[in-house]
Amino acid sequence: MDASKSSLELKSLCKRYGTQDVIQSIDAKVDAGEYLVLVGPSGCGKSTLLRCIAGLEELSGGELWIGGKRADELAPQDRDVAMVFQNYALYPHMTVEQNMGFALKVQGQPPLVREAAVRDAAGLLGLTELLDRLPAELSGGQRQRVAMGRAIVRQPAVFLFDEPLSNLDASLRQHMRVELKRLHKQIGATIVHVTHDQVEALTLADRIMVLDQGVVQQMGTPRELFDRPANTFVAQFIGAPSMTILPAEGKGATSLVEGLEQEIEVSGEGPYLMGIRPTDLGLQPVDHGPCAVIDLVESHGATALLHLVWGPHRLMAQVAEPTEFEPGDEVGLVFRKVHRFDEQTGERI
Repeated sequence: MDASKSSLELKSLCKRYGTQDVIQSIDAKVDAGEYLVLVGPSGCGKSTLLRCIAGLEELSGGELWIGGKRADELAPQDRDVAMVFQNYALYPHMTVEQNMGFALKVQGQPPLVREAAVRDAAGLLGLTELLDRLPAELSGGQRQRVAMGRAIVRQPAVFLFDEPLSNLDASLRQHMRVELKRLHKQIGATIVHVTHDQVEALTLADRIMVLDQGVVQQMGTPRELFDRPANTFVAQFIGAPSMTILPAEGKGATSLVEGLEQEIEVSGEGPYLMGIRPTDLGLQPVDHGPCAVIDLVESHGATALLHLVWGPHRLMAQVAEPTEFEPGDEVGLVFRKVHRFDEQTGERI
């Protein structure tokens, strides 16, 4: 695969159904060899955007460029993309080898070329010993790898993954995330991957695009989105458990949280929204400063999530297990890092 031909660019790309704008003027560039993950709530337009790239949906406006060439006017089969769906969609009467090589057969590739391409892809995916089996004889993870192998043998410019792991159980999803990460590193492919699972997104992505109602809220590396969310939507969507947002009034070196009388040592000016991640909320003895009461202790194995009642508000703090904290304990709060957002627009300050 020629990596120089696998960049992807969206220029003011739009998609509407009737009067409803599903995708609203997206401008984005995916570099050759980059792994981009699209995330957002149900109905945000992420799968529609993927289908627009694949040619399964016609654009309502804008342009699509693949490898430096205009692609939105091309038929799906001429766009040099390969799509892997949530449903494996394997031919039940064909062996693994026949399923993986079927697209090359349709293209008229000679048997020896097909066989070599299938063997190479099977080696990458650990399917060499399974080439003679039928799909019914495979596990869910093996079937998904066959679907990926079918895409790999075509050597497309861009791979499109539409929630390929969502049908797998939790342990298998974790295993397949590792396999996908390894596969991307080995083949250096350009990948656009849709998922509703933010752990999947944070694990796999070089960059993440967060969508809401067809609008890009932020696009950046997983660390950028976690450390510096562009607005309250991204702040609460990225990170599990999500960030708590509280209305506050900045008074210079201190702030006053709505509904509480005691000022806290968080700088700010005027009214704003205060964002606090559970990982950034520390606990201390109740000697001075703001105090909260533990309502619930939620064990996650290596860590525990403490649900806190702070006046009229509820907070969460993540601590290491084993923890000595119990429901009913009163604890002091330490705000190690606070995010500030505009109270009207929700944009980061």
